[in-house]
Amino acid sequence: MKKTILILFSVISISIHSAIEILDRVAVIVDDGLIMQSQINSDLDEMVQRYEEQNIPKPDIKVLRNQVIESLIIEELQLQLAERYGIRVSDEELNATITRIAANNNLSLEEFIIYLQNEGESYEDFREDVKKQITIQRIQRGRVGSEIDITEKEFEAFLKTDESLIQLEPELLVRQILISKYEDATLIFENISNGQPFEEVAKTNPLNKYNKNEGLMDWKKAIDMPKIFSEAINDKDVGFITKPIKSGAGYHILKLENKRGDFVRYEDQWLARHILLIPSTIRNEEQTKNELTDIRNRILDGEDFVLLAASYSEDPGSAKNKGELGWLGKGVLAAEFEKTMIEIEPGKVSDIFKTEFGFHFLEVLDTRNHDMTRELIKDEAYAILYQRKYDEELENTLRSIRAEAFVEFKDLD
Repeated sequence: MKKTILILFSVISISIHSAIEILDRVAVIVDDGLIMQSQINSDLDEMVQRYEEQNIPKPDIKVLRNQVIESLIIEELQLQLAERYGIRVSDEELNATITRIAANNNLSLEEFIIYLQNEGESYEDFREDVKKQITIQRIQRGRVGSEIDITEKEFEAFLKTDESLIQLEPELLVRQILISKYEDATLIFENISNGQPFEEVAKTNPLNKYNKNEGLMDWKKAIDMPKIFSEAINDKDVGFITKPIKSGAGYHILKLENKRGDFVRYEDQWLARHILLIPSTIRNEEQTKNELTDIRNRILDGEDFVLLAASYSEDPGSAKNKGELGWLGKGVLAAEFEKTMIEIEPGKVSDIFKTEFGFHFLEVLDTRNHDMTRELIKDEAYAILYQRKYDEELENTLRSIRAEAFVEFKDLD
């Protein structure tokens, strides 16, 4: 791990006469800061050690030394920028970060400190290094993050690239029925739409050329399917059945049987609406609850939930949307709200309950088990694009900062 060595000056007694041996000295002046010889030596030793541990041939020591010096210059310039912008890392934030690092290594903070000591590392130096990293990340996000723009056109184009299709898209399990004549294919599609099991038709219909294994094909990604298949079946929910698709071989009817992959996930979701009243200086909690009880009783007596939400709810977002919160999964709402939403029967109006926002009652309009695959793929695609642009912009920014800086190398010979 990287060590920060303080400037040390020591007076050593030699024989009868006193002499001063300088154990550290300035190697590089960087604007208002200094890089010491000890910093360069420490980082260089660490880099050489990493090459040796990984059994990788290392470049010439002069090349490594220049890389270390440039890295320290860039680090120093960013820390100076952070100082000018007033960026600070509190002890509380630093402690939380180190505790998280320890937990990621399945260690308590105390065990992690002991581990560092056993590895010959100083916990104080480790804290200082983490503090530097947090500071530098913060200045980078501030300088670089605001410069990144991903257009909708660019995003959609990336989703269609081979990189995205191969890396992100799930594998699909598809059943197929192939019929020679359009009239027969249309009749079969109507029968399936009216409830005849797809598997039964695929297996028993003598016209189907894919009746083996009830029409089941091998697992494939959309990119590995014929284009007419991938365009018809990709992005669809499991159970989706296509209308007859024409090809040179005849007419195909496809059913998406299943999907699998890193981004395939299903989530229980609830569509709920609510009315919220918030206690204030002119309406205490008891008065707020009583007023909300009157509104709830009016709904139970048949008045329109939508109109009452628009007139009385103090949640400005949902009040304008019929009181609806949209489809929501677990872990999004306040704990008491979520508990009430999950436990109540759809179509029933809940009792009044309290959250940190005020007093509510709610009604669940519908529930579903939602396929999150497409949302997760888009999130990951955006993250890939963002990181790619971030890295490019960061490199340009650091190059610019370096070019504009005053840097003086000291002759240490």
